[in-house]
Amino acid sequence: MVALAHTPSSAERLRAMDGFLTEAWLDQVRHDERLRPLGVEVRFDRGVAHLTGEVDEPAQLRLVREQVGRLAGVFGVWCRVRVGGRDPVVVDLGCGATKQWPGNLGLDIFPAPGVDAVADLSGSLPLADDSVDVLFAVHILEHLIDFLPLLDECHRVLRPGGVLHVMSPWWGHVNAVADPTHVRLLDVQTVKGICVMRPPGTPRWYPLHAGSDGASIFADLTPLGPEDDGPTATHLARFFD
Repeated sequence: MVALAHTPSSAERLRAMDGFLTEAWLDQVRHDERLRPLGVEVRFDRGVAHLTGEVDEPAQLRLVREQVGRLAGVFGVWCRVRVGGRDPVVVDLGCGATKQWPGNLGLDIFPAPGVDAVADLSGSLPLADDSVDVLFAVHILEHLIDFLPLLDECHRVLRPGGVLHVMSPWWGHVNAVADPTHVRLLDVQTVKGICVMRPPGTPRWYPLHAGSDGASIFADLTPLGPEDDGPTATHLARFFD
């Protein structure tokens, strides 16, 4: 059976969906007394929720993430939220001259404006264990023949509860094959494989969110410890076949 390609949403529809999501979130906050007192601002940009602001404790941030991620039409939940008065440590992998947010630490194999440290992403990251709150891997994985070592490094450097944000071209869109430097094709199902199909003893991931807009795939992953429970079949069914 040949899979039918998704039709990417138009820019006009994505802008309209952002308006719908903004209204839906404000309505949810009005009706959820757990959310009303929290100092988190949520902005939607082409289906990606951008969270900023401040909360007192990690559980409050997890609550906001979970509730935003449940809205239909949200492809990813990207966070830069202060927790307990501390700014998050956010690292852009392969940032080039463009960081996802100003103030992020930028790593790339080539020096460029915005690159704070030169690093080969196919090797070890120049970051300490459990030192990072948020990692961005935006349009990176498709450039690596074997991206699993990079994911293992991301697992090592993320603090418990930290998040890896992934964005890559969807395999069925022309963007996936138009760039001759792309050496891997990815699907949302690839994210499922990362989370549940790796051998025992390798770093484990829990999918907070995963989706596709027909042009790109998105995934928000948090590291699991050796004793942590993995995702249930019910949770996986939200995102994967």
